Amino acid sequence: MQIPTLEQDATSVIHLIGGEKGGVGKSMMARVLAQYFIDREWPFVGFDTDRSHGSLRRFYSDYASEALVDQYEALDRIVEAALARAGVRVLVDLAAQTHDPLVKWMDESGVLDMGNISGFTLKYWHVMDSGRDSIDLLAKLLDRFGHRVHYVVVRNQLRGSDFTMLEKSGQLERASTLGAKVIDLKQLHTPLVQKIDARNSSFWAAKNTTSATTGPVLGIMERQRLKLWLNHAYGEVDKAGP
Repeated sequence: MQIPTLEQDATSVIHLIGGEKGGVGKSMMARVLAQYFIDREWPFVGFDTDRSHGSLRRFYSDYASEALVDQYEALDRIVEAALARAGVRVLVDLAAQTHDPLVKWMDESGVLDMGNISGFTLKYWHVMDSGRDSIDLLAKLLDRFGHRVHYVVVRNQLRGSDFTMLEKSGQLERASTLGAKVIDLKQLHTPLVQKIDARNSSFWAAKNTTSATTGPVLGIMERQRLKLWLNHAYGEVDKAGP
């Protein structure tokens, strides 16, 4: 599969990283995408919808700002960023319980119709664990948007890798008929995540920092585990066509 580049496709993409349910790893997926774009030198702009614990603003502060879902003017900046520069990636980390106000803004602002004529596409990354709630939320998402957005179903192995319930539900097959890509995000060793978070560090800085000035430094093997985890995550992102 040929990986798209800015030279091949100048269409801007708005990436909505959602899942509605708290604790399924939405922010981790957003951080992976942020680092992916940086490593590939693709221009991107990040937005956080979490008022108090915005991960993009915390770990990628040079690229991200706040966008409160109860303020249309703030959400308008998402579309404006996509239109400001051809080929830009706009990354939106959606906090839990933001789906309904986001949809209301999209409907009343004609965002989906605007995308069809203005040169940007909308991609929704549904991050989920293996529980029933995530499956029901996927069904709700598909009911709401149908063929009108591009989907990526992210099976996050945060709490396990058995997604049999999802496969038996019929929702995965339904998503696939709507053109969804399905990817897997492996679990990253919890003590390693805690060390990275303690430094408020980007993944790049975590891999490369060797001086303990702002927190615990990763050991050689920890950096190796992070490298392998990121390589796998990037391979999955490639499948989704960022």
